[in-house]
Formats: sequence, C-alpha cells, structure tokens
Amino acid sequence: MTSSTDGTTLHLDFDETRTRVVLRTVARYRAELVQLAGRFRTGTQLGPLAVAVDLEDLLAGLVAISSWPDHSGVQWSSELAELVRGNLEDAAAVKSRLGSAEEPSTFAAEDVPFLLGDDWTGELREFQRRDIAKLLSLQHGANFSVPGAGKTRVALAIYAAQKTAGKVKRLLVVCPKSAYESWQFETGECFRTPLRTHILERSLDGWAEVLIINYERLERSLGTLATWLKAAPSMIILDEAHRMKLGARGTYGAACMALGPLARRRLILTGTPAPNGAKDLESLLGFVWPGHGHRTVASAVAGGDLAYASTVLRPLFSRTTKQELGLPPMEPKIRYVDMPPLHGEIYASLVGKLAGATDRDDLSSLGKTALRLLMAAISPALLLEGATRHEPLAYQLPPLEIPKGDSLYSLMQNLPSYEFSPKFAETAAIIAENASMGRKTLVWTTFVRSLLTLQKLLGAYQPAVIYGGTADRYEELQKFRENPDCLVLISNPATLGEGISLHQVCHDAVYVDRDFMAGRFLQSLDRIHRLGLAAGTETRVTVLAVSNTIDEVVAMRLDQKLEFMAKVLDDPSVQQLSDLEEEPSVASGLDTSDAQALLKHLRRG
Repeated sequence: MTSSTDGTTLHLDFDETRTRVVLRTVARYRAELVQLAGRFRTGTQLGPLAVAVDLEDLLAGLVAISSWPDHSGVQWSSELAELVRGNLEDAAAVKSRLGSAEEPSTFAAEDVPFLLGDDWTGELREFQRRDIAKLLSLQHGANFSVPGAGKTRVALAIYAAQKTAGKVKRLLVVCPKSAYESWQFETGECFRTPLRTHILERSLDGWAEVLIINYERLERSLGTLATWLKAAPSMIILDEAHRMKLGARGTYGAACMALGPLARRRLILTGTPAPNGAKDLESLLGFVWPGHGHRTVASAVAGGDLAYASTVLRPLFSRTTKQELGLPPMEPKIRYVDMPPLHGEIYASLVGKLAGATDRDDLSSLGKTALRLLMAAISPALLLEGATRHEPLAYQLPPLEIPKGDSLYSLMQNLPSYEFSPKFAETAAIIAENASMGRKTLVWTTFVRSLLTLQKLLGAYQPAVIYGGTADRYEELQKFRENPDCLVLISNPATLGEGISLHQVCHDAVYVDRDFMAGRFLQSLDRIHRLGLAAGTETRVTVLAVSNTIDEVVAMRLDQKLEFMAKVLDDPSVQQLSDLEEEPSVASGLDTSDAQALLKHLRRG
C-alpha cells in the first residue's frame, strides 16, 4: 500500500496462513509503522511499508493499535474485525465470570437432552450432563475431569448442541495418535448417522465433518488447517491439552495458539491441567481465552498460588472427580525385589562409574544417567545394547562405553548366563498366576530392549506388543482384546499411556519400571480403571522396584509430586493426577528436584 485514496493509513488483514496479521501503511507513516512493530514480540518487517505479527500476539496487545497517530485511518479487514470483536466480548465474559460471586449458568443438566438434536444417541451419565450444561453456558471452556471420565463423549455432545443451534458445522480435533481410536469410535457410537471422520495425514478429505490430527503433525499443517477452519463455522477441541501447556514457548503450543482464534468455539480436555504450578493453567486457558482474556487469566495466577488460582478460575472449567465415577477402588502396590549378588555388584560399580562421568550441573546429563540406572535395575545387560531407531526420542541412549577389557564389561555381558533379572522373574510369576485364572495382564516397561526381551520370555502367553516400531497397533490391540490365548499386552507408557480403553478385558497391570514422569504413569493406570468398569471388578496393579536402587528414588519423588498435585483444583482426588510431559527437554523427564534426589543416590553409591 504505497498510497491510499480512501484515507487509510494503516490496514490490517490476515496473511495467507491466517495465523499472522499483516499491517500495511503509506510512505509518510513509515517510521510510525516501525515503532508499532516494536511493540509486538513477534513483529517482523516484511518491507518498508509492511510488517507481520502473530495473531495471538496482536490480540493480546490490541491496545498498541490505539497508539497509531491517525485513528480515523485505521482499517481492518471484515474477517479480522469480526474476530477482534469476538475476542473483546470473550475477554468481557471472562472478567464478568471471574468477578461474580456465583457462577452464572444459562443451561441446567436437565436441559441437555433437548439441546443435542435428534441425531444424538449417546448415553450420558448425570455428571456428564452437568459438565455439558456448564460448558454450554460458556462461550469457550475447559474440561478438567479425571482421566477415564468420558471427556470425549462430553466434547462431542458440546459439538452436537452447537451444531443443532446452527453455530458450527465442522469439528477439528487435535489429539495424540493413541486417541484416534477413541474419537473414531465415539463419532460413530453417539450419533444415529455416524459423523464423517478423517485423520489428516497425507491428503485432506474435503467432505469430512470431523478432522483429526496429532500434535506432532500440527505445525507443518498450519496453513491447511487455518483454511479449513475458516471455510465453515468450526469448533476446535484439544484432547490431552496438557501437550501444549508450554503455550507459545512450545512447538505444539505455538501452533495451537495460532489456530485457536480461527474457530467459533474452543474446548480443551485434560485431566492433568497444572502439574508444575499455576503457570500451566495460564497457558491452557490462554488458548481458550486468547488476547485480553488471556491477560485476565494471567492476573489470576500471577501470585503462583495454585489453590487460589484454581478457586478463582473455577467458573471457566468443568471437572468430574475420580470419586464421582463410582469406580471400584484400585490401589497400586509396590513390590520390592532384591538384586542377586552379581547384579548388586554390577549396579554398585555402575553407580560409581556414572557418578564420576556425570555433569552434575547438566540436567540432560543427569537424565541420561537416571535412565541408565533404571535400565541397570532391570538388568545391567540392557546397557550394552544401543537404542533402536523405534525407541521414543526421550529415551534414546548411546551404548554405555565400557572398555571390553574392563572386568565390569565382562560381568555385564555374562550376567544373563548366571543370574535372571529379578524384575523379569517376578513379572513372569505374576503373569503365570493371572493366566491360571484366565486373567489378562498389561505389562508396562519404558525401554524397547526390555519390552522385546519380555516378548520372548512370555512367548507361551502369545503376547501382543505395542511400541514405537509396531507396524499395526490396532491389530495388536484387537489380538489382546479378542484372542483368548493372548493373555499379555506389553507396551510402554510413552506409546500407549493415553487414549486407549482396555478395562473391558483386562484388570491386571504390572510395571517393570517407572521414570520420573508422574503423569505418564498415572495416565497409563487409567487404561484399565475408567468409566464403564463393571461394579465389583477387582483391578490389581503391581509396581516392581529393586531395593537399594534408583527405583526407590523414583518412588519417593512420585509420592512428593502427587502430594503437590493434591492442592490443584481444590480437589484431594487429584492426588491421582499429574502431567504427561510435552516435548520433555531432558531424558526421563527429570526436573531440578528429581536431579537433587538422583545426586543423593549417586553420592551414597
């Protein structure tokens, strides 16, 4: 815009991706445009008379536009103007709700069946109808119900009500790959005419009503998704939204924040909303209420008091507790086993070697040491194998470099010939006992090498195996669910820890090992302990730990994390919740307090 005949001196419109806004001016306001761009964190000069700003950044800093010296010359594109008006209305709604002594409610639980339309056929529990009513009373919202509470069905009911009211016509679901099965099942189960659903991979189904994509693919698909969201009134759902808890600071979060304002309605689902304190709530609710609404949320959590923040923000989210699900009780039990003499000698030697080789000021170095010790507690022989290319990124380790002439190398190499891993032995014994009673068992282990070893050891039970390198996860799941001779499913929480329901066929789980990621452990627990579990069902979970090893450090740290989590959302039952780490920056999800506990263990060694 080198000149303007209509008096426009600042024009604002979407760029081609619709996730950024381009600001253009005329020659005589060139200096003013440079100054304006400097007021935005993401301001980028496109040319002498044009700058680009991320949409979320613009919405959060709208007040900067008022500094433009020629107010009457500011012109917004019609679509952008509509979005900005809606955002300001959302901000006012947030401020009103947070400032109200009572939660205003447009709908009651008994209204819900009449709002869903004739095509809805899904059964809803009383607590689900209550959550739906509250979320429909909000323009946007969050469902922080515990894992296994049927959040997928609640979210689809919100969509059905909005569709019936003529407010939306299509739905974008962002979720982990492991949740694909649940969304595909529920979109068929809850509607008389199943919704046309498409998983976005290589090509786009232009006729799809429900588009599903995983967090890993989100960034590279931004342009396609932005266009799809604006082609018809749309709703966007982030399932397991804790994946983007870093907000604009994380890869997933930045992509979600860019897409959010393009949807007519936004909803997030997570049972683990704030594992690291009040700041996590800000990031999640910042997606739901971007711009000025985000600022209002930020002020509520500014003090860092999680209990206070959850109380203040309660009008913005719904929550069903574990107790409300009416599930039979389940209490994981830790079973300690002892290392045989040679195993113990090797473990002690490894602690000494690793203590000297670890950079104690480097979390990444400490994280790798933690993983090696977790492997060594299972069997030190695992450390002589390099990571496979299928192993989850956070767990890729180079081989432990021990000279072949070193006596420790020889001991580690020959250990399986002399002593059987106590964890493998205990796992085999538990499975044999369960199998004798016709009970299927879910076995969790972090490391692919451990997983493949168990597959061979438990061959008599025709195990199904799912990890990053599994070609057809669905086939393995169906084998476990439907084949009466398949009595074991072996997996790792990074691959199968969320989005899958196994409670119909399996009521026993064994954890060969755990790392410091409390949420990854607790999310995986809910694969067999969730809504729909028959009354009186006994769910048995055994966590194996080797005495006098890093397993004791992990158990202590997880207990401490759960105690902290008990403060979130003013709900003691949240002791059963924590976080599934988004893009863990160091191996094993180690944080500073974990590192301190690990260093104590190394010093004792």
